[in-house]
Amino acid sequence: MKGRMKDIIYIFVFLPLGLFAQEKEQAKEQAEEKPVKIKLAEKQILRKGNDLFKEKKYVDAEVKYKKALKANPNYERAGYNLGNAVYEQERYKEALPLYELVAKSTKDNESRDKSFHNIGNIMMKEKQYDKAIAAYKNSMLLDPADEETRYNLALAQKLLKDQEQQDENKDQDQNKDQNQDENKDQNSENKDQKQDQGEDNKEEKDENKGDKENDQKEPKNEGDKKDQKQQPQPNQLSQQQIEQLLEAMNNEENKTQKKVNAQKEKGKKVKQEKDW
Repeated sequence: MKGRMKDIIYIFVFLPLGLFAQEKEQAKEQAEEKPVKIKLAEKQILRKGNDLFKEKKYVDAEVKYKKALKANPNYERAGYNLGNAVYEQERYKEALPLYELVAKSTKDNESRDKSFHNIGNIMMKEKQYDKAIAAYKNSMLLDPADEETRYNLALAQKLLKDQEQQDENKDQDQNKDQNQDENKDQNSENKDQKQDQGEDNKEEKDENKGDKENDQKEPKNEGDKKDQKQQPQPNQLSQQQIEQLLEAMNNEENKTQKKVNAQKEKGKKVKQEKDW
């Protein structure tokens, strides 16, 4: 940005400050008014202030301009140049009302042009680009050929657009962060629900497992107990095998008894042998 402040104005305007009547009444009053006279002593004080300003002694220049205004509060030139001295000391908020007063009160287009331009510069410093644009436009209306003001106007418009885009992106980022937080909370809630459900399923599974183990350890009814009794144990005979064996033994015993009886009849002893 070309931040150069409009130069010190040396042309003297002989119109009074503070005329805020309606347009018709104001025009009538201006025709009847007598120009405000600036005394030589006041002009000399202003010139001393201008010399100090050129030497970049802005504090000393400020003192001279205030002295000139004290002598003549309607001295527009002293008011404008005081704004410049304060501006150069980077006291922008103090300089602003000084420029605004000149812009509203003076009828000299050059003075108004320079005041609006400097108001635009202050608004740029404050990053109030919309107000800077308005001030530069007012300046351009008074001096359309001023390339410096034109450049500053274009820059202010660009910066305003960038600022609006940044604000829009910031809002989008905030909404995005908010949505992420909501999704995070929802995911956390779903995770807790799944965890609770998993614990319930685990408890149910453990209960089922315990029931199954009990079922395996304890028969549910007498039929199960009977089946367990009938099932042969390792290295043991089944009930059916025992019955068959006893039956075979009985048969052999009957055969042996018959042989004994037969031997008795013949008077001979017979040795009994088991064939199982």
